[in-house]
Amino acid sequence: MKFTEDHEWITVSGDIATVGITGHAQEQLGDVVFVELPEVGRAVAKGDAVGVVESVKVASDVYSPLGGEITETNPALVEDPALVNTDPESGAWFFRLKLADPAELDALLDADAYQALIS
Repeated sequence: MKFTEDHEWITVSGDIATVGITGHAQEQLGDVVFVELPEVGRAVAKGDAVGVVESVKVASDVYSPLGGEITETNPALVEDPALVNTDPESGAWFFRLKLADPAELDALLDADAYQALIS
């Protein structure tokens, strides 16, 4: 698992990345009540705002940690945004992305670097 400074996590299988928000981000947001996911087929660049997560306290953008094409979104989040509160770093993934440049992964944080960032 890799992480961004904007508190997204990413896992990669082949050339497909799965993206969500970290447990730390969820804790900062509080109870999530709404999720807006990106459109499947959309081409995105690293750092593009691709979705929104809203809690009872605040709304926050979700960014694409890598460039590529959105291939899938998680319909369970639209039906039950509270999944982000209970399983932010696994079942509550936001979208999948076909990577344009796998070398972009090298710029992301590993678990130790992310832990240092949020400490």
